[in-house]
Amino acid sequence: MVVKCNSFGIDGLDGYKVEVEATMQTGLPGFDMVGLPDSAVRESRDRVKSALKNCGFSLPSAHIILNLAPADVKKEGTVYDLPISVALLKLTGRIQTDISDCAFIGELSLSGETRKIKGVLPMVIKAAECGVKRIFVPSQNIAEAEVVDGIEVYATDGILELIGILNGSVKPKKPVAPDGSVLKKISCVPDFSEVKGQYEAKRAIEIAAAGGHNILLIGPPGSGKSMLAKRIPSILPDMTFEEMIETTKIHSIAGVLGTNGLVETRPFRAPHHTVTAVGLGGGGTGTIRPGEVSLAHNGVLFLDELPEFSRNALEVLRQPIEDMKITISRAGHNCTYPCSIMVVAAMNPCPCGYYGDSTHRCTCSHAKITNYLNRISGPLLDRFDIHVEVPPVKFDELRSKEVSEPSSQIKKRVEAARKIQRERFKNSTVSCNAKISAAQFEKACIIDSVAERTLKNAFESLSLTARAYDRVLKVARTIADLEMSEVIRSEHVLEAVQYRSLDRKYWAKN
Repeated sequence: MVVKCNSFGIDGLDGYKVEVEATMQTGLPGFDMVGLPDSAVRESRDRVKSALKNCGFSLPSAHIILNLAPADVKKEGTVYDLPISVALLKLTGRIQTDISDCAFIGELSLSGETRKIKGVLPMVIKAAECGVKRIFVPSQNIAEAEVVDGIEVYATDGILELIGILNGSVKPKKPVAPDGSVLKKISCVPDFSEVKGQYEAKRAIEIAAAGGHNILLIGPPGSGKSMLAKRIPSILPDMTFEEMIETTKIHSIAGVLGTNGLVETRPFRAPHHTVTAVGLGGGGTGTIRPGEVSLAHNGVLFLDELPEFSRNALEVLRQPIEDMKITISRAGHNCTYPCSIMVVAAMNPCPCGYYGDSTHRCTCSHAKITNYLNRISGPLLDRFDIHVEVPPVKFDELRSKEVSEPSSQIKKRVEAARKIQRERFKNSTVSCNAKISAAQFEKACIIDSVAERTLKNAFESLSLTARAYDRVLKVARTIADLEMSEVIRSEHVLEAVQYRSLDRKYWAKN
């Protein structure tokens, strides 16, 4: 006799169905597992045996063969402990009910209790797509699992409870119904009202948030670059439910999902400058896992002390910033993760940090400054739409009793500009001005004759690259949107050009 039990695995960002098959044959007692299991799956044999024994069940003295189908796909992780135990219990008659419409995912302890696993959300989504009626998950994963509609989700604390539920002797726990909190923004993000001075930098950040532009903050130590960057999520538009699901899937697979079930606020990832190329882009020696660039999907990736990052790590960002996705290839396997992000970076103007500062003397030679700036490649700098200088805050500004504009007011203007952009690009995949494609430029960026002459002069005098030209025009489009102007005017272009400090060869001239 062969019994079958449904389960699911993870391939990249999506789940796939796995059928656990179990049978007994005469011969020497044994337990063989086939179907390309990795070491973690093979070890489940001992975990399951111990769990069943400690729950009062014993396996018969027979040769048990267990297959994980499809057999040509490598199975990874501890997710199959629960379905393997269910298949064995069904095989030995401990479970009498039909389980063909059920699925099981979860890790087991040696005592038979369930433990939290990674990637539950994409697996439950796939189960619903495959027509599974009921799915059993560890109690610790119930919050993210019950987000999915069209499938009954049951939490289980262990094997004994699961058997009771399947046989009808135990009433299943009623899942905690979502209270609508997924639509509420519960955030501890710092507010811009706490920032003294820095009006030019705050204006540039507002423009960046309104158009989804990448921004580079340049200034001496203590000028407030990191403080400003950490407040950017407070002015970004609220996430849509679809964005929450996309982001939660990535965090679930990476094992960094919180207890709320859904990622409800835009991610803010700030990796240390010692991060490796794999840590930033994703990958790994075994299972391919998303990196920081994907964990920041639909949010902000903050790179503090940009020149201190390794060249290899920074160059990983070049293609994902443009394509909004990253493909990680390994021998015989590859995964593609989305990474629609707003990149925010901060850097000092020189190694000592005080080049151009009127209050501190810079001790760096011209050669040191040039070498420091050359740590960042030209193509990567081109991918920052806005370069803005962040000067030191004056004493009078620090002691001022004036309350700065709160994030809530800035956010209203950002959302108004984003609404215009959504209407402009409603029949395309573009969501904001930063992602305007070459084919959409002529229609989206309507520019008057005076502004066109201004843009031409800037292009020629600053020796802008074609990519930098595109960036200036996109930023000018966002500035016009903030002013509710359908046409890009000369003042919009001039302000956009002001946010290209490095293109203006500021450092070389000084």
